[in-house]
Amino acid sequence: MISMDDIIREGYPTLREVANDVTLPLSDEDIILGEKMLQFLHNSQDPVMAEKMGLRGGVGLAANQLGLLKKVIAVLIPNEPEVDEDGNEIPPKEAYKMREIMYNAKVVSHSVQDAAVEGGEGCLSVDREVPGYVVRHARVTVEYYNKEGEKKKIRLKDFPAICVQHEIDHTNGVMFYDHINMNDPWEIKDGMIIVK
Repeated sequence: MISMDDIIREGYPTLREVANDVTLPLSDEDIILGEKMLQFLHNSQDPVMAEKMGLRGGVGLAANQLGLLKKVIAVLIPNEPEVDEDGNEIPPKEAYKMREIMYNAKVVSHSVQDAAVEGGEGCLSVDREVPGYVVRHARVTVEYYNKEGEKKKIRLKDFPAICVQHEIDHTNGVMFYDHINMNDPWEIKDGMIIVK
C-alpha cells in the first residue's frame, strides 16, 4: 500500500526526468503499480482512511512521484453532489467523474483556448503553496493504454483535462508551477476559462 512516505518531494531528481514508456503487453508489476496508485487516491479521498494513514487528498498520481521513471498515471476525480432547491445535497448517480489508470498517456491534440483551476493547483510532491493560475489547455485528446493493454483515446475538458495534463506533465519532468506566470501569477489571459 502506498503512503505519503512513498511519495517523493520537490527537489528529488526523478520529478524533473522524463519517464520511459512501459512495455506492452503490460507486466504484472506495472498493472499492480497502477492499481496501487489508484488505491492510494481512493484512500486519500476517504476521510477515515486519510486521517488514519496521514494522507493528503489527491485526484491524480504519477509513477515519477514514487521515484519510478515509468509512464504510469492514475486519476480519480469524484463527482460532486448536487444541491436541491432546499439546499439539501443529492448524492451523484456516479461516484466518479473519472477513474482510470493510464499507461503511456500522451496528449495528441488540444484546444487553443486555455484554462486554469480557480484557486490554483497543488501537488502531493510539493509541500508548499505556489499561488497563481496554472495555465493549461481547456480541452485535450489523450491516447493511452488501459490495464488490459487496450489502446484508448478520450476527449477531456474542464477539471478532468487539467488533472490529466498535470499527471502527464509529471511523466515529462514538468511541475505544475512551471506553467505559472511568476511575474503576474493571477493573470487571466484573453479567453481563458477559470474552472471551479
